Amino acid sequence: MQRPATVRHRTSLFDEACAIVEAEFGQDLALDDIARRVASSRRQLQRAYAEIGDTTFRDHLTAVRMRRAAEMLEGRTLTVREISHRVGYRQPAQFAKAFRRHHGLAPSDYRARARFGPAPVAPAATDAPVALVPPFTARAA
Repeated sequence: MQRPATVRHRTSLFDEACAIVEAEFGQDLALDDIARRVASSRRQLQRAYAEIGDTTFRDHLTAVRMRRAAEMLEGRTLTVREISHRVGYRQPAQFAKAFRRHHGLAPSDYRARARFGPAPVAPAATDAPVALVPPFTARAA
């Protein structure tokens, strides 16, 4: 059990670090730089991420970048290359690999699914009657 002051301090460090990541996710961020900016050591910030956030700095940064990338892909105004650079990846291929690992789909497939919805699944070949599905209607943009 930790002292309440320690928990408050680590919560504060975690909250400050999260605010920086949310605001600057597209830049080259490193744990050491964030620790300096929140007036902490690298190890203390790692502990705050582990104990308060139940994550690591790198996993948190990746999650924020992937969430923001998904939002941009749904907007349909930027190319995948532009999005990859905006969320902090130098190489679009690295971005696509990370996106696929995080969301389970390639960025272009994610965009298509967000735009048109999931692909219809063919019914299994059985003797049971097949329920009729109403025709697809496009979402208003």
